[in-house]
Amino acid sequence: MLTTTCLNLSLPILGNRTMANLDPPQNPLPNDDLNRHDDPLSIPEPRKSQQAELFETEPPPWELTVQDDVATAKIVFSEAPFGPYDYRIPDEDRDRVKPGMRVRVPLGRRRQPMTGWCIETHLGQVQRSGKLRDIVEILDEEPLCDAHLVRLVSWISHYYQTPMGQVFDTLIPSSVRANAGTRERTYLTPCTGKSDEKAIDSLPKKQQVALRFLIAAGRPMTASELMVHAECTRGPISALQSKGFLEVAVRREMTTGMPMRWAQGDGEEQQTHVLSSEQTTALQRIDAAIDSGKGKTLLLHGVTGSGKTEVYIKAIEHVVRFGRGAIVMVPEISLTPQTRGRFERRFDSVAVLHSQMTPAERHFQWQRIRRGEVQVVVGPRSAVFAPLPRLGLIVIDEEHDASFKQDTQPRYHARKVAHARAMSLGVPLILGSATPSMESWHATATGHAELITMNDRINQRPMPNVELVDLRVRDDRTRGAISRQLHQAVQETLTENGQVILLLNRRGFATTIQCPSCGHVVACPDCDMPLTHHRDGGKAVCHYCDYTIATPPWCPACRYDGIRYGGLGTQKLEVEVKARFPNAKVARMDSDTMRRPGSHQRVLSSFRSGELNILLGTQMIAKGLDFPNVLLVGVINADSALHFPDFRAAERTFQLVTQVAGRTGRGDRGGRVVVQTFSPEHPAIQAASRHDYLQFANDEMVNRRKFNYPPLGSVARIIIRGIVEEVTEAVAEQLLSRLEAARLALGVEVRLLGPAPPPISKLRGKYRFHILLQATEAAILGNTIRRATDSFTIPDKDDVQYVVDIDPMDML
Repeated sequence: MLTTTCLNLSLPILGNRTMANLDPPQNPLPNDDLNRHDDPLSIPEPRKSQQAELFETEPPPWELTVQDDVATAKIVFSEAPFGPYDYRIPDEDRDRVKPGMRVRVPLGRRRQPMTGWCIETHLGQVQRSGKLRDIVEILDEEPLCDAHLVRLVSWISHYYQTPMGQVFDTLIPSSVRANAGTRERTYLTPCTGKSDEKAIDSLPKKQQVALRFLIAAGRPMTASELMVHAECTRGPISALQSKGFLEVAVRREMTTGMPMRWAQGDGEEQQTHVLSSEQTTALQRIDAAIDSGKGKTLLLHGVTGSGKTEVYIKAIEHVVRFGRGAIVMVPEISLTPQTRGRFERRFDSVAVLHSQMTPAERHFQWQRIRRGEVQVVVGPRSAVFAPLPRLGLIVIDEEHDASFKQDTQPRYHARKVAHARAMSLGVPLILGSATPSMESWHATATGHAELITMNDRINQRPMPNVELVDLRVRDDRTRGAISRQLHQAVQETLTENGQVILLLNRRGFATTIQCPSCGHVVACPDCDMPLTHHRDGGKAVCHYCDYTIATPPWCPACRYDGIRYGGLGTQKLEVEVKARFPNAKVARMDSDTMRRPGSHQRVLSSFRSGELNILLGTQMIAKGLDFPNVLLVGVINADSALHFPDFRAAERTFQLVTQVAGRTGRGDRGGRVVVQTFSPEHPAIQAASRHDYLQFANDEMVNRRKFNYPPLGSVARIIIRGIVEEVTEAVAEQLLSRLEAARLALGVEVRLLGPAPPPISKLRGKYRFHILLQATEAAILGNTIRRATDSFTIPDKDDVQYVVDIDPMDML
């Protein structure tokens, strides 16, 4: 893995604020991503070294030549070698090449030019050995990233230790890079030098008619259009082209009539909103931050049902009055139709970006955003990169959610990137949640973010009553997943014509397939993880690598035909619910049933309209959704993530239970919650049952302080993976030695744990080891890892790779 150096880019003035230069503070963005108000895109000075030469040796100093007035561009690549490398810009292209564009350039001894990204241009003297190679081709008419986004790419590359080319590929969707949904069209215009009457009169009649019509139209036309209007064949038009009467221009355009299958509401009706006193106070403080013209982070801590979305909308209306736009990020794709519908009813132009759109749809929306035709962009974490030309506000709803962390390179966290982008542009960042992350909460305690609280629900509705059911007490259980208390509560709710939400954060039918005779567990050969039985299609699936086989009818080890399906998934729960409540209409929402485009909208619309009585599913139904007729929420097993080997396990459990409990009691009839658990005495579950975030946060901070876990310290994780276990472990030991040497050389305190196999020790056919690093500041970790990995190479024959994960959210 090669680490790119970061560049000092000269940037123009954006809006009324000059972008700060990239001279380095020691810490570009501390672990607490909300605890600085200076420019978070500042990055350390690159080491002063000349560009690496692939096939040349350095000549003596007297052979160096100085070239005057040479235009050069720095190019980075998404594949090794990552660069940056200098290339000469041909004289005729000097005005065309700009940062943020893609170009094709020769690289090494490759026969075909490589596609790279321009990150900087320079005009002046060049002192170097040899001759600079020229840029071969410019792929974009206009930069795909403006100067600010190029700087953001540089910061992400530095902080998350990812090559800039790979960051560019993440920031610009593949559908945009591939021009999805476009085609080239050839347009014809009259040649200005041959449009006099005498020359036209000398032409055959059909050619005259075609040329006169094109002149009268006053706009470019395609050949097919001209053939229809001039009532002629292609022959006269081709003749006019060959005689020089027509000029030809080729343009790439979006195809028309593009279907927008995702543009469906979920059935929520328009409502008139009168702000409560708490909402009014919150809005005034947000508007003041907007009017200040300075970057500021505000944490909107409002209980479920307190009306946070209405505050977002009013704040964005304030931004739109000044001709600016806003980005609204939501964690789950299931929230997109509801959120989009609410904003579309209030704003003229809303764009949506999410993974279930076709490439053509995504490209169409992206181009609308870049042209400045959009006021509000709604989407998941990738929406943080939306190319709004006049961005005035960023909102992250349910900011605590782990889905805002990317699990592939670059492993960025959308909250941290949004903070960097907002602070550099001098615009506010609003973080909204009923259960804020510990990082955001700590930022308010240390004065790096402003806390806005809304403690009451709309219309003073009470918080739902939460009943804990101890699953250890056998008398309180019936056969199956649903306890007697929950069964009775569901029956009463259906009798009252109310609706029910049931949460089980495990998909599939059975989570293990085991032989009771020999004890063999059917596992994935590539991951060594138990396969999950899926009744739909009769298959056993690995949820980590998607390895799939037909569910074995007998034990593969001893051929015993009484193999047992253990554990509980949403498919099995659905079967049980339908059997227990045969008159109820039931729907299941998980990643297995929500794969088709528009599936979220269809289910949520049916549930809102009352066609469905019971909605069960995984965490995608646990947050953000607003259904006034939901009178009961049942949590089948609140302990599913409580005992994971992860310091955030308690926080996630508290958030999940609190969020799903907040789906009820939003109407006039109130609501209740039944939580089934084997650990009713656990502080996280006790706090969730009382809707007491403050008590949970205080207790959790005490536990974090014992080991300086985030947000009180910084954590990084290096995952080493390879085909041969012994070789992989040896490489991990080498990397640990380099980390220890780097720690000593820098004279810093960094705690190193490992290397050791993680809980999932084999994934997708590769053995895994990980090293955990802890320090008081993110800058210390970053510098240590950069020094250790600089020039660290692994022989190709070892087939071992390593990945650096800064601020990891997943320890598995």
